[in-house]
Amino acid sequence: MVFRRRDRRSPLRTIWEFLWPRGGWGRAFLYVKHRVRRLPDSPERIARGVWAGVFTTFTPFYTMHFFVAAILARAMNGNILAALSATFFGNPLTYVPIGVISLKTGHWLLGTEFDESVDKSLVDKFIGAGKDLQDNLFALLTDQDADWAGLELFYDEVFYPYMVGGLIPGAIAGTIGYFLTVPLIRAYQHRRRAKIKAKFEEIKRRAGTEE
Repeated sequence: MVFRRRDRRSPLRTIWEFLWPRGGWGRAFLYVKHRVRRLPDSPERIARGVWAGVFTTFTPFYTMHFFVAAILARAMNGNILAALSATFFGNPLTYVPIGVISLKTGHWLLGTEFDESVDKSLVDKFIGAGKDLQDNLFALLTDQDADWAGLELFYDEVFYPYMVGGLIPGAIAGTIGYFLTVPLIRAYQHRRRAKIKAKFEEIKRRAGTEE
């Protein structure tokens, strides 16, 4: 009987690998690109999936990006696996600039002001919204009064402007991804077909010489 040692990772190591995967983000990007271009589908459907995945990263639906990207890809008749892979565009290295761009654009479109002290005020609003959710869940089971002030502030100053402001930069980034993906996938598929055809011809040639 062989006993395998259980891989016990510390919480800090798990967090670090989320922020910086093994091999770095460059290697992770190459892996995702390799998986996307090998998908058995037309370049246009794969590119529509990429559009949906990249666009989704500009929405405030964190922890739900896979679900949103899949719905968008389905609605656009795009490749769902390509959409899920393209959500990699949103990662710990890009979430901050994506968030700032989306929030600034949203507040500009809505005619409101964006608080420049992002590091402090934005975190406080997230904490306030989370605290409201926690307290109000307890309020359902007790006689306490529900207080939604933190969630209302979060919705008015963060979520809604983020959702509105992410539409334009998300559509632009998704469109760029679409037009970059179509020729790359088409060239890869043509090159792959040529290699497969050459292998079959070589097999036929060898079979003919052996006869």
